[in-house]
Amino acid sequence: MKKLDEASIIEVFQKGLDKEKSDSEDVEVFNLGKNKIVAKTDTLVQSTDIPHKMKLSDAARKSIVACVSDFASKGVKPAYGMISINLPKTISRSKINEIVSGFRKASKEFNISILGGDTNEGKEIVFNVCLFGIVDKIVTRKDSKKGDLIFVTGPFGYTSAGLDMILDKKRGKTEFVKKAINSVIKPKPRLNFGIKNKKYFSSSMDSSDGLSTTLNEMSKQSKNKFIITKIPVLKDLEDFVKSYKLDLNNLVFNGGEEYEFVFTVPPNHKKTIIKNAKSLKIPIMEIGFVTSGKEVYIKNDNELVQLKDKGWKHFK
Repeated sequence: MKKLDEASIIEVFQKGLDKEKSDSEDVEVFNLGKNKIVAKTDTLVQSTDIPHKMKLSDAARKSIVACVSDFASKGVKPAYGMISINLPKTISRSKINEIVSGFRKASKEFNISILGGDTNEGKEIVFNVCLFGIVDKIVTRKDSKKGDLIFVTGPFGYTSAGLDMILDKKRGKTEFVKKAINSVIKPKPRLNFGIKNKKYFSSSMDSSDGLSTTLNEMSKQSKNKFIITKIPVLKDLEDFVKSYKLDLNNLVFNGGEEYEFVFTVPPNHKKTIIKNAKSLKIPIMEIGFVTSGKEVYIKNDNELVQLKDKGWKHFK
């Protein structure tokens, strides 16, 4: 019997629930009376998502960040949330207080009102967060046009390096170690940037499943070719890669867990985007352009090398 992957499982649910198959988005949108509601749910599981040295307060905050990042890429402000938690019966009061402090910190940080949720008992800690907002229109994944420029909201690769450091596999210079570990423990979704600039984006998508996954999905949905002319990386990561003889492209494009987002803009909006990024202190990087064709390619000198989707996949 063929093993089911994530896409196959989702398809089974779509058919079973009579949900019309369509291009997926980072969030769900539906009408409630005169209001257009945006919703997003995400699950964080102890055994797969919480490294053993990560504080539960940081894990709780990160479970909210995962949803906030999707709202950021759509240019939507989340307003309300519901949280369901699964806890082992042996958990201590101090651990529960730690979890609560993480949720409280995130709700204040992003100005989200937590309405309630559910509590259950199980073998491991699980956080499920669902956020809601109201919007007139979201930025889709599919509307990039030929000639658009491709940007990302930050350099990539630090989370892969940081996870290795948390697991005691690799080290580096003190400042770099702190930076890499913080990228895993304390991610910073680009919510204000997304909200302020949504009218300039032609398409956008959260990158937490890996940059290669994001670029390929946006290319596929827009039916355009994406050409990557610049790898979004800084020198400190390049030095780390050289010291351990690692694959730079693998860290940058396939690592995942970066709560940044990819967006495309028409060239006439480039100056405005850069100006707004500077005012918000967001390190955006121009990495390529959109042209006619299909799939994603990295341009090395005059050679085009296909960038395949090798990001994070559940059940693989």
